[in-house]
Amino acid sequence: MFDIGATELLLLIVVAILVIGPKDMPLALRTVGRWVGKMRKLSNQFRTGFDSIVREAELEDMESKWKAQNEKIMREHPEGAPAEMEPTGAYPSDMPPEKAEELRRIADKDREQAIIAAKEAAAAEEGDLTASSAESRAEAGPSPDEPDPAPDAAPEQAKES
Repeated sequence: MFDIGATELLLLIVVAILVIGPKDMPLALRTVGRWVGKMRKLSNQFRTGFDSIVREAELEDMESKWKAQNEKIMREHPEGAPAEMEPTGAYPSDMPPEKAEELRRIADKDREQAIIAAKEAAAAEEGDLTASSAESRAEAGPSPDEPDPAPDAAPEQAKES
């Protein structure tokens, strides 16, 4: 902002010491510091106020653009009328109908294969979950709800002996 070099700063200090004197220098520096702080606060308030004004102006501009775009869409597609599909570029309009039909069949076939693969993956994952839950139950031992097979076997062994 200000281009004050080392020599200019040294010259300012020497002049300040000669004019103000070393006895009143701390009071003078304190006063200058307060004024600089007040100026910074004022500039920050100005900057935040200016930024909020710019932000509000941008929002108003965007709202007017959105309103105009919404009105255009509502004019093009009135209520109750079926919305016509706009060309997406996926199938060029100058393509022969036979080629377009072939591409649609290929896309449908790919879609069906993806669905089948997803179902198989879900079934395999469910099977893995079932197998892992059975393994964890076997490692944990019988649950409190299930009867323990060992007490039934113990009386039979006692009867045999």
